[in-house]
Amino acid sequence: MSAVLQIEGLEAGYVRDLPILRQVNLTLKQGSLTTIIGPNGAGKSTLIKAIAGIVPISAGRVVLNGRDITGIRPDEMAPLGLAYVPQTDNIFRTLTIAQNLALVLRRLPDRAARLRELLDTFPPLAEKLDDRAGALSGGQRQMLAVAMALATRPTVMLMDEPSAGLSPKIAAEVLDLTRSLTATGVSILLVEQNVKQALRVADHCYILAEGRNRLDGPADQILSDPEVAAIYLGGRRVGAA
Repeated sequence: MSAVLQIEGLEAGYVRDLPILRQVNLTLKQGSLTTIIGPNGAGKSTLIKAIAGIVPISAGRVVLNGRDITGIRPDEMAPLGLAYVPQTDNIFRTLTIAQNLALVLRRLPDRAARLRELLDTFPPLAEKLDDRAGALSGGQRQMLAVAMALATRPTVMLMDEPSAGLSPKIAAEVLDLTRSLTATGVSILLVEQNVKQALRVADHCYILAEGRNRLDGPADQILSDPEVAAIYLGGRRVGAA
């Protein structure tokens, strides 16, 4: 599989000269789901936001489908084939499902056909089109956020902790849904604190610690590695004896 997203020597942070990410490298392959895990404060969400143009990049580059997009503005993402689903504030809660979808579809020439495709993909949304988004369950809100991100047919989707705040059962369903999206041709880069579930659905995994690459490999191997499990799944701190 060819690479659709490459991160090379990335340094980024919210404050100039105080980078959170240091020389981070990552490759996302076409049609795959890659997850980023690590301790709190490792820089996982910062990485996603830097790719999306929300956090300033001070060094390195981001390459999407062979094109250097380092430092893009967030409003430039969709035309380039990049979508971002933030952890919070990812829908308009006072609007209906139909209105949320209409907002992201408004510039598409085939918006009616695309709306039908999205509703076929997410049947629970079709049953609640006139319901306000804020009245939906947590899982349904995430489903709507994903549908909105998919509206413009991105090649790469960035997702920041989609299972946050959900019950274990609903979290597993959301991650299973995320996995199924790769069959439609979209490649997914997923930040997730629900480590075991993320590794269960992912193809590849990168572990960050203190803003740097710590380890990467096939997700199933990471999940079964006893040393990794002891540090990242069992609570042992990085660097502890």
